[in-house]
Amino acid sequence: MTNPFSLAPAPVVYFGPGKISLLPSVIKSFGSKLLLVTGTKSFAQSTYCQNLLEQLHNQGTALEPVIVSVEPTPDIVDDAVKNALVFNPTVVLAIGGGSVMDAGKAIAAMLPLHEPVKNYLEGVGTKSHPGTKLAFIAVPTTAGTGSEAAKNAVLSETGENGYKRSLRHNNFVPNVAVIDPALTLTCPRTTTAASGMDAFTQLLESYLSTAGNAVTDALACEGLQQISGNLLPAYNSGADINARTGMALAAYLSGVTLTNAGLGLVHGFAASIGGYFPIAHGVICSSLMPAVNHVTVRKLRSQRSNDNALTKYAVIGKMFAGVENKSSEYYVDFLLDTIEKWNVEMNIPRLSQGGVTSSDFTKIVNATDNKNNPVALSREEMLEILEMAG
Repeated sequence: MTNPFSLAPAPVVYFGPGKISLLPSVIKSFGSKLLLVTGTKSFAQSTYCQNLLEQLHNQGTALEPVIVSVEPTPDIVDDAVKNALVFNPTVVLAIGGGSVMDAGKAIAAMLPLHEPVKNYLEGVGTKSHPGTKLAFIAVPTTAGTGSEAAKNAVLSETGENGYKRSLRHNNFVPNVAVIDPALTLTCPRTTTAASGMDAFTQLLESYLSTAGNAVTDALACEGLQQISGNLLPAYNSGADINARTGMALAAYLSGVTLTNAGLGLVHGFAASIGGYFPIAHGVICSSLMPAVNHVTVRKLRSQRSNDNALTKYAVIGKMFAGVENKSSEYYVDFLLDTIEKWNVEMNIPRLSQGGVTSSDFTKIVNATDNKNNPVALSREEMLEILEMAG
């Protein structure tokens, strides 16, 4: 029997090497005044950027730039909105990694309201966003966060009373996503590793999520198949366009599945740790992934409370192992060992390298949401995870 479910809208997607060439016509379909959100280096200094600017000039598109150099804060969004009001754009385009896309998504959502974005952040503000926004186009230059398909924009303020929270509405899914894997060919190895493991985490967590459904399960399995064959090749040989294409697809699918199935404890920890420490989101998720899955599987096995979750772990383990006629336990352990092995092979930093110490663990656990994990973990188990990842 298939459980009832609902799905958020998906963007119009143009996927594949060379699809960046479609961007000028996509922009033109939304008007003639573009707010362009980028990072400081990778795309802005590329020939792709120069070609795009030339084409926009030739077609009469006015442009106002916004540079996002860090994970977006409410102040960054508010300042960009304030500065853009005089320009009055007709469309917002974000080209970059997850931080750039989240910033662009939030800017597009807040331009019609003229209010501080903090008022509408989950768990921070008190208002519900009506869902009005400017047209928004997302173009990822990394393969990780899936923001190009997601309905939320993650904003944070880092510090003692910090937070990492979402601005969320079904309408915030980008109108169009142009996903050109060629844009990721120059992505540094460290970014490839952290963003790729983030996509891996999002796909596995949404597949295991208690809020998952038949559609998200199917998409997550396809995404995980792409991860199994392409993450290490993309890391080891960045110019491998086939591997980059597989990872771009995995990242996109992770955005679809997280939007509709939710995420688990790794991302619960990432939200709290990301509010307290200036550690990149992908690094936090990568460093926690082995420990969270190890402790989750151990509890599932001890309680036999959710055999469906163990079956799902085995399905993915068999996919990664690529061998037949082994036991379910073998495949589950193979997946856990692979996650651990990949963290070592790709030199994923530990939490302690980002400034997290054992004295912070209690505060982190108190602020961490455990929803959608296939089994509820105790406070002691969550502390154990932090010890293991520290």
